[in-house]
Amino acid sequence: MGRLSFSTKESAGLLLLCVCGVLALPAALAEQEGENLSGLSDNPDKAIFAVRENGTTCLMVEFAAKFLVPYDVLALNGIDLITEQASFTLPRGAEIEGKCGSTDSEIHISWKNNAYILRIYFSKEFREKGIEVWKINKIQFVYDTSETSHFINAYNPGKHTASTHKLSALVTPAGHSYVCMAQQTVTLISSDHQKGITFSMYDIQIQPFDIASDFIFSAPYKCITDQREHLEEILPLILGLILGLIIIITLTIYHFHLKLTANQPQLPRDRSMYKNM
Repeated sequence: MGRLSFSTKESAGLLLLCVCGVLALPAALAEQEGENLSGLSDNPDKAIFAVRENGTTCLMVEFAAKFLVPYDVLALNGIDLITEQASFTLPRGAEIEGKCGSTDSEIHISWKNNAYILRIYFSKEFREKGIEVWKINKIQFVYDTSETSHFINAYNPGKHTASTHKLSALVTPAGHSYVCMAQQTVTLISSDHQKGITFSMYDIQIQPFDIASDFIFSAPYKCITDQREHLEEILPLILGLILGLIIIITLTIYHFHLKLTANQPQLPRDRSMYKNM
């Protein structure tokens, strides 16, 4: 059998190909893709987005969202500027990208040909007594005031970026999803003359780490607002049950008291009867 021989140049090329193949392998193994699952929701205002790594869900968000964005328009006198406010919701047909990591994850949601981009960043950390939690540590929103469906007659239109500063929101124990029906509002500061952008979420369920089953959230951790509202709802019922129980106990004691006194001999009330005893 003949021996295969390679020149020095060919050997170097083969070695480089092998090395590149080895280096490319982890990238292939860490392939991540975004999926829009909003069609699964019965709520027309709610969006469901997932990031998957190697065919398994590693980040999932489900919420309805609304934006209030102030912008400048030219007054009727053609000199002064006045502030208008654009109000719009997060569309269900948005495009999704994301990154999953062991301690940091993020999701990018874009629509209208990248005229709008919402980026949410998550982190995991240890707190007191070794308790591990995850949270939202940054929200960034890119918007283009030249997009006329929401920004009408905007002065000096163009792209702007609004971001949070030192955010610590939706703090949740590791291994759980965050659940909240109540509205959660965050203010972002825009590059457009430091205007305040209001970003509101409601009917929320989010989990950026430790998803055990594909497309299925882990055990829910309810927000304090929902817990308080639930308590306010059931508190009248609890008080009613306690009051009813007190009434039953009182009637029972009174009933036994009547039976006991009925079996005891009755003393004569007329003092004259004592002479005949």
